[in-house]
Amino acid sequence: MNERVGWRRIVTKPELGISMLHCLGEPFEKMMEQIPKTRTACVELTDDGLHALNRRRVSVLKSMGESYGLKYTVHAPFAGINIALSSKPLLNVTLRMLKKSIVNTAALGAKTWIFHPGLETATSMFYPGVDWKRNLENVRLLFGFANDYGVEAAVENVMDRFLLKNVDDFKRFYDEINDDIGLVLDTGHANLSGEVESFIASFPDKIVHIHAHDNLGRWDQHLGIGYGNIDWKRFANLLKKTSYNRIIIVESFEHVWESIEKLKQLLA
Repeated sequence: MNERVGWRRIVTKPELGISMLHCLGEPFEKMMEQIPKTRTACVELTDDGLHALNRRRVSVLKSMGESYGLKYTVHAPFAGINIALSSKPLLNVTLRMLKKSIVNTAALGAKTWIFHPGLETATSMFYPGVDWKRNLENVRLLFGFANDYGVEAAVENVMDRFLLKNVDDFKRFYDEINDDIGLVLDTGHANLSGEVESFIASFPDKIVHIHAHDNLGRWDQHLGIGYGNIDWKRFANLLKKTSYNRIIIVESFEHVWESIEKLKQLLA
């Protein structure tokens, strides 16, 4: 990953960071205590559950970030969240929650806000195509709202009943969305359909953020790097070919520090 500026050659490579998702079951204050010990300059916060953001928490986190020279990204609320809901009252509550998350992300000084696409529901079979249309509408809405606050909103590939889970889904999405919305490549989710390499090859100019974790291809285990069946050497080589130089967040639940060290070696 090299580029030339004048006579100098500058080597650019991804920044490694850690997701605090692995300690979502712990109180917010205990999670806060772990942030200075992360050994990375990039930390991804989970705006959900015990770690949901509010004005006071944002203020404390911002001060901590400034003290330790940390760069934050924020994962939007995801538990029970569906931006393709057919119920307008429920959808309105959902969108208010997500907009609040964007506002807190901006106040924190974090530049990237990661969110999930919509899902199919028990009534989707009765209204073919409506979920897809509603998902596009609300992705555009959230993208525009985030842009107004100076925040980069990026949508993640997910799994199961989500509307955006594989390469073909995202090809259709980008054909229809007409907005320059970034893709968050989640390696664990992509591995469930055997498409880690296909995502990188298909969307080298769309991937703006990466969640790195492993699994055995059957369910979303969030294993440490090398504890599943993803070919991480191949992954690293493909990233180098695309000159990817954004953030890679380790999102494993175990072997977190070991995973960071493995990625450092692979991307060196």
